Amino acid sequence: MSSTEHSSPSPARDDERSTTDGAAARAGGQTTLLRGMGGALLFVFILGDVLGAGVYALTGTLAGEAGGMTWLPILVALGMALLTAGSYAELVTKYPRAGGAAVFAQRAYRRPLVSFLVGYCMLAAGIVSVAGLAVAFAGDYLAALVPVAVPVAAPLFLVVVALVNLRGIKESVRSNVVMTTIEVGGLLAVIGIVAFAVSRGAGDPSRLTQAPEGTGVAAAVLGAALIAFYSFVGFETSANVAEEVRDVSRVYPRALFGALLTAGAVYLLIALASSVMLSPAELAETSGPLLAVVEVSGVAVPGWLFASVALVAIANGALLTSIMSSRLVYGMAREGLLPPVLGRVLPNRRTPWVAIVVTTVLSMALAVVGSLQTLAETVVLFLLIVFLSTNVAVLVLRRDAVEHHHFRIPAVVPVLAVVSCLVLLTQQSGTVWLLGGGLLALGVVIHLVTRRASRPAPDAV
Repeated sequence: MSSTEHSSPSPARDDERSTTDGAAARAGGQTTLLRGMGGALLFVFILGDVLGAGVYALTGTLAGEAGGMTWLPILVALGMALLTAGSYAELVTKYPRAGGAAVFAQRAYRRPLVSFLVGYCMLAAGIVSVAGLAVAFAGDYLAALVPVAVPVAAPLFLVVVALVNLRGIKESVRSNVVMTTIEVGGLLAVIGIVAFAVSRGAGDPSRLTQAPEGTGVAAAVLGAALIAFYSFVGFETSANVAEEVRDVSRVYPRALFGALLTAGAVYLLIALASSVMLSPAELAETSGPLLAVVEVSGVAVPGWLFASVALVAIANGALLTSIMSSRLVYGMAREGLLPPVLGRVLPNRRTPWVAIVVTTVLSMALAVVGSLQTLAETVVLFLLIVFLSTNVAVLVLRRDAVEHHHFRIPAVVPVLAVVSCLVLLTQQSGTVWLLGGGLLALGVVIHLVTRRASRPAPDAV
């Protein structure tokens, strides 16, 4: 994208190497958070958020849209994600404060309702994403161990996730470390197994250029890129840990772009491996596509073992997203943006139990009525709204000079990012717009009712 630059009204600061503490102070006050995250840890944090559950669940859906050319929408989606990541890199290093897209929107637009809508879209994306992951968990991967109907298994799975979330953040984070290691190992295992199988003559590489039937290549790839984009989201949550990163102006862009490129490389290899081993029709008809790939490879790997790995990966994604959603609800309630009851915590565990219960119930309802593809596309719809706000904000805030070094991208990058978001929005179906619009309207109503209820009554005379 660009090298690290600075924006400063004083030439005397051109050669000054600002410390992260100083940067944070000038950008909005001293932080009370511990700066304990270096470049390597931040890279792992972002990679863990991006890499994982989506590819386990959506490879088959991608093949149904793009045929054997699943690798092409992966590349398109990666390019689009990198454009928006450029805007995050500039804004996070310019304003290294926790809060993310909602904070950027408030700085740029000075409209509380706009900031609320951006934060609410992040929240809605999290709730819908957890529902989609529950559907994926209850599909063919679980059926390889024990057959349970999706409308039964998905809600039960979400109850278990909620119980872990209620137990506490420390236990949840410890679980995440173990599960992230397992899910990454599973993806690398698929790549290795297919490489070995192909070396022995298995598979059909000619499928890699097999276009989908009944539609043009360009239209199919663009439609599939909408689904592939779901696999790259998650990097935006890293904006919320900006205050906890040492030397954020130097470290954050490297970790962000490095993690996205690493995830892209893994996804590309998975797409190639899947299309070589199975036809698009075979991939599209299963909700456990990577299990099907392993089973036809001829390599002696127990199906139950890989299914277990996939279930761990999906559970990890659901747990991380559930934590984010419930804490966002809690924070918005504490700020008076949502009803104050959502800010209640358990006395001993100090976890936001009302927020966890409410977000879990909403995810349950969506998991019962929604398909995996519809839910994934609805997540992308909400995040595209967030990304549009952030990409415009980086342009609006160009006139706001700060006194510390920060990453800076050419103005054309956020412009192209806005175009890419608008293009993906045109690919959304009417069903997705209906579901997303309904959830957005619900949020606005709740917010307005909360604001009205919180207004002080006129003084009695």
